[in-house]
Amino acid sequence: GRGELPRAMAALGAYRCIECNGEATELYRDYQRGVLRISICKSCQKPVDKYIEYDPVIILINAVLCKAQAYRHILFNTKINIHGKLCIFCLLCEAYLRWLQLQDSSQNTDPDDLIRYAKEWDFYRMFGIASLEQTSFFIGIFITLWWMTPEMLKRKSDFILLLKALLLSTYGKLLLIPAVIWEHDYTPLCLAFIKVFVLISNSQAIRVTLNLNRILPWFAIFFGLILENGVVCLFQKMGWDV
Repeated sequence: GRGELPRAMAALGAYRCIECNGEATELYRDYQRGVLRISICKSCQKPVDKYIEYDPVIILINAVLCKAQAYRHILFNTKINIHGKLCIFCLLCEAYLRWLQLQDSSQNTDPDDLIRYAKEWDFYRMFGIASLEQTSFFIGIFITLWWMTPEMLKRKSDFILLLKALLLSTYGKLLLIPAVIWEHDYTPLCLAFIKVFVLISNSQAIRVTLNLNRILPWFAIFFGLILENGVVCLFQKMGWDV
């Protein structure tokens, strides 16, 4: 509930102010008997993290709106550890969409077991291709950021935090399944909007994690897309349907 705050978050540690990105030692102070006081940032004189009082649904809505404050709350002031599982699920959604489109383009309706196994293999192949494309996209982003701002990615922990932020910001791919289930004439347009939304989320994640301006994250995403499209062209030259 709104008043139920996890005690673990009150322990001393490295937190961030969601307004100015300044460091803070605590998010709130517990005066016992249910009396809590949210910490005030020493830099901007605003609450360090107002979202610790909010319901998860409100936080999710603010994240969908790509608010930097919500991203800082999720990345720096919570202990969310679902980025790996979320990445796998999003890749499964993308693989399913590609597999479905591949089956729609095939006119073979033979119920033979060999055909069914071939179709199952197609799904695994699509999952592998989607994984390689996303990996190449992330590699392009990391190379660009490391080349342009090497001081931002000096430590291994910096790379891990940025990777976690990128994986979490791909949650928009979960919308692929409803777009396919509720198929209509505007499905290609919906898929294009989902792609744009994911890229905006990636840009905001990079900006918040490394405390950059708005231009550099988009520059990194642009080179990530170039590398990703290069992988797609490679698969197409190999004669694979992607």
